[in-house]
Amino acid sequence: IDGTSPQSTTITIDMAVDRIGTGRFQHQILFAAGTCFMADSMEIMLLSFLTIVLKAEWDWGDEDENYVDTKLAGLTSLMFAGALVGTSILGPLGDRVGRRPILFCAAFIISFFGLATAFCTKFSSLLFVRFMVGFGIGGLTVPFDILAEFLPTENRGRYLLLIEYFWTLGSMLVPIIAYYSIEIADSWRLFVAICAIPCIGSFIAGMYFVPESPRWLILKGKHQEALEILRHAAITNGKDVLTLFPENCEICCGEVTGQESNVKDLFQPKWRKITLLLFAVWCGFSICYYGAIMATTKVFGEEDGGNGEGPTFDYVAIFIASSAEIVGTAIVIALVDRVGRVPIQAASYCCGGISMFLLCVFLDKWGRAESIGLAFVARVCEMAGSCVTWVSTAEIFSTDIRSTGHAATNAVSRLGGFMIPYVVTGSSFKTIGIVMLIANLVTAFCASLLPETKGKQLDQTTRQESGSSSPVASEGTELI
Repeated sequence: IDGTSPQSTTITIDMAVDRIGTGRFQHQILFAAGTCFMADSMEIMLLSFLTIVLKAEWDWGDEDENYVDTKLAGLTSLMFAGALVGTSILGPLGDRVGRRPILFCAAFIISFFGLATAFCTKFSSLLFVRFMVGFGIGGLTVPFDILAEFLPTENRGRYLLLIEYFWTLGSMLVPIIAYYSIEIADSWRLFVAICAIPCIGSFIAGMYFVPESPRWLILKGKHQEALEILRHAAITNGKDVLTLFPENCEICCGEVTGQESNVKDLFQPKWRKITLLLFAVWCGFSICYYGAIMATTKVFGEEDGGNGEGPTFDYVAIFIASSAEIVGTAIVIALVDRVGRVPIQAASYCCGGISMFLLCVFLDKWGRAESIGLAFVARVCEMAGSCVTWVSTAEIFSTDIRSTGHAATNAVSRLGGFMIPYVVTGSSFKTIGIVMLIANLVTAFCASLLPETKGKQLDQTTRQESGSSSPVASEGTELI
């Protein structure tokens, strides 16, 4: 196959994506996928406020306080359980029916049930709608994979990390929205309704800006449809489409197409070790990241401010801690293609665990400034580690199994998310600190054993791990 010049009649999908470059087309997909990520962070972050507010506002009768705490922790855990179910169903569907339909499905579910939360009057109905929000969130690995599959190898790592700014923006908006809706307007219903808006925007943006993944289309034998999408992308990026993809151009993949993937494929000898390591890392980072969010909100919040008016929050401290994610994302964007994926994950999780340990175990020894500083460092590190874990996972799995593999690891992460609310809600700060330290260190160790994907085309890592060679070695390894 001669893919060395624009006049080639047959090129690989890797070469085609490299030719369209990075421009307006990818920016549009980034916006649609990014607002999905923003919705995910807001729907999870809002629970840190909602559980405390509902404990004070709703009539719990004569129920024991510890029992109420357990029920409210169950609200958060059930949302993660919904995400576990959702990612187990929607992720594999992304490999079977396509990436684009799953993006719409996930965005619609989150939008609808996020708004429905505002109309709940009973705890049972609240449990149901939050489970469904979690179900939708379970499909959000798919828009991330769409973005990854449209990016050239050269700057894929840095560009994928830009999506994390949307996540961070969502985390920072939640305490601001909480202040004006809960503190000023005294309405938690307004609070949850506003937090549902970003996913509505994602649904609309996806309709206009996000096509089906050409990599997926080629796997299904739809070569002409994939070529038309690539030509559209080239035009959107201001490229000369006839030079890049002339009339006699064909896109090939160099592999067998049309194969269906399922979760069992992840445990074949080729994938087993990587799958188990990724399961451990994702479960660990879920405990570490979401635990840090919940613990820092607990550190700077009180269920009763002492004036009989219900819960109070140090909104400034929570906002500063949330803004740390901007720093964490900026650091990894600068380093991910220089230092590599594996070293950043290992170092970030180690530092995050130490910071949370110091914050929680010695909380009574710190003043407000010191507590904010430790919370800030912890959130920087947890964000940095989790960002790179997302990128590394999308790069490790090959196209035919990417959505299934990414969904499976995301499902395992929800197990960690399911457990951590009970630890944070029902434990002392000392216990929280010890659990966070152990979880971070174990996660860092497992991440250090993952294959490095820096500077490699998608699927190249897999072939090197399995000892196979590329059929177009002279041009670099193709994607599929």
